[in-house]
Amino acid sequence: MTQTRAITLNALSLYAVALVLAAAYAAQFILHELPCPLCLLQRILFAALAVGPILNIRFGPRPSHYAMSLLAAVAGAVASTRQVLLHIMPGDAGYGSALLGYHYYTWALIGFIAAVILIAVVMLFDRQFEDDHAALPATGGAFAQIAVWLVIALTATNVVTTLLECGFGACADNPLVYELLKPAA
Repeated sequence: MTQTRAITLNALSLYAVALVLAAAYAAQFILHELPCPLCLLQRILFAALAVGPILNIRFGPRPSHYAMSLLAAVAGAVASTRQVLLHIMPGDAGYGSALLGYHYYTWALIGFIAAVILIAVVMLFDRQFEDDHAALPATGGAFAQIAVWLVIALTATNVVTTLLECGFGACADNPLVYELLKPAA
């Protein structure tokens, strides 16, 4: 795999992260399901998963960049496994609605495990770490830059909505309202 192809693949991975974050927002705003603290942690870890591809697009592919994403994916798998285990008992309806029979945290676990496997496979291609002096701009071109800024925008929006939901204290275990938007009592 050439460096140019690796950068394109990293941009595609950013679009996948953006899709996950956008789907989480769809559940939050369309279905009016406020995310729990573990859900928020998983969103942050999906955003952290994007750090490696962003660095690869900006500075070229490096094993250390992939390693950062790999660590985020492992941490995300741990957090989502924790949530799956909280709701594994028979009769537990789970948290939030389900998509195709699985709750969002189960899909997050599948996504994080897939990310671990895909990152490991991509790292097997050593040629991407050699400078191929391709005609591709140093920042990966418009396709890659749109992906970078889309993930950054969704992450920034997540920070703002989390602040609105939790306020300046700990987030509620089962949030029902945006703490900073509720009327003063």
